[in-house]
Amino acid sequence: MHGTTEELFDFIASRLSKFVAMEGGNFQLQEGRKREIGFTFSFPVKQTSIDSGILIKWTKGFAVSGTAGKDVVACLNAAMERQGLDMSVSALVNDTVGALAGAHYWDEDVMVAVILGTGTNACYIERTESIPKLQHLGLGTGNTIINTEWGAFSDGLPLTEFDKDMDAESINPGEQIFEKTISGMYLGEIVRRVLARMAQESDLFGHSFADKLAEPFVLRTPHLCAMQQDNSEDLGEVESILHDIIGVNQSSVAARRVIVEVSDCIVKRGGRLAGAGIAGILQKMENDSKGLILGRRTVVAMDGGLYENYPQYRSYMVEAMAELLGPRDMEHIVVEHTKDGSGIGAALLAAANSKYAAAQLLA
Repeated sequence: MHGTTEELFDFIASRLSKFVAMEGGNFQLQEGRKREIGFTFSFPVKQTSIDSGILIKWTKGFAVSGTAGKDVVACLNAAMERQGLDMSVSALVNDTVGALAGAHYWDEDVMVAVILGTGTNACYIERTESIPKLQHLGLGTGNTIINTEWGAFSDGLPLTEFDKDMDAESINPGEQIFEKTISGMYLGEIVRRVLARMAQESDLFGHSFADKLAEPFVLRTPHLCAMQQDNSEDLGEVESILHDIIGVNQSSVAARRVIVEVSDCIVKRGGRLAGAGIAGILQKMENDSKGLILGRRTVVAMDGGLYENYPQYRSYMVEAMAELLGPRDMEHIVVEHTKDGSGIGAALLAAANSKYAAAQLLA
């Protein structure tokens, strides 16, 4: 996450090499052909073609040097060549677009895809006549995919002092604010900052202050999830996490309940903001289509570890969608988990863009 461009892409290429070696002799390419792959890339790019894109900036805590402004496909192709891999990228796919493509392949009612994991993003199917900057191209009617990069939405969000402090100390202050309030990378850190303040100003953990509580990102979102699943009377799992992760030697049951409540507040806010984002996309699609979306079955494909593994977060997200859309429209909305959808979608799009398939059609 903090190395050079060559180190990052050489690492990816080395893992690809090991994966390909596992296939053994069962898979044989036709003579004169290279393997073609779909490249799922979960960062903002200026996509210049189906198989090229310039990195605009890193997000999600990445700070790899020398990559911004470069074609990431060329970087990976060069790394694969250094590894001796006879492979090339035939499709560069944002992870959210990949999730939409993969889910839509099986269910044509899928109109929106959302990633909620370490980072977050959303995309949706839009009518080309509703996109102002495409009108001069004279494309006529049809559909395309809009990658919102909604993690970068930063205006008008109500922020606490804990959000502001975390943002100020991040590698990209003032950017990715929506992502910093709803995604898995940051929820645990916000809770840690709240608990650190409470421990300093009250006797939350007695008269002692655990030094590890001052370490940024020591408390992760999976820890919050584990604590919220603890239904025991003494909250023993909460006690174990406090001891093992934060270094709190003694905590009362009352203190553990407070910690679960703080975690729930931050997770509830994140889930509801995510739900509001999805509802906003659906309402825009409804307006652009003049009422053709919310009155029929419409599927929102979800992928990412935060959505998959955190039941409270999922519930708060759907709850907010129902409040904003209303019961009549919500009854037609299906929120569906599409596990590993972005990778499957990238493979499908790579196959669809195969230069060999095109050659066969021409022949």
